Amino acid sequence: MEIILKQDVPNLGHKDDIVTVRNGYGANYLIPQGYATMATPSAKKILAENMRQRAHKEAKLRQDASDMASRLEGKQFTLATKVSSTGKVFGSVNNIQIADVLAASGFEIDRRDIVFVGESNIKQVGAYEAVIKIYRDIKASIRVEIVGEE
Repeated sequence: MEIILKQDVPNLGHKDDIVTVRNGYGANYLIPQGYATMATPSAKKILAENMRQRAHKEAKLRQDASDMASRLEGKQFTLATKVSSTGKVFGSVNNIQIADVLAASGFEIDRRDIVFVGESNIKQVGAYEAVIKIYRDIKASIRVEIVGEE
């Protein structure tokens, strides 16, 4: 079954992509939830016209995203948190705290777009690498140093 996605669906595609899925997944989940519509010939024509009109907006979004990626690439951020005497973090550091540190530095990044390389939560003091998905295929890599609070 061919469908047109109305919004980004993880592990499937981005908004306005035409994808092929199994009939049950499309008819019983994606379409009723409002994530997709059937890809009829008329819907494909409407989509093509909308995409042509949106092309210049897309170019500006890509340019802004690549500018942000170049500003972020290779930067190092420091996050102070409560730690034990052995260097173990009380609780853990996750992408929400990293998003807050980035927001304080002037970068508005959604927490769901931040992924630690090799780990989901950080439980030790040290330096870690995180990848930020800025736009579809544009990503930036940053270093995050976790230190103990004074």
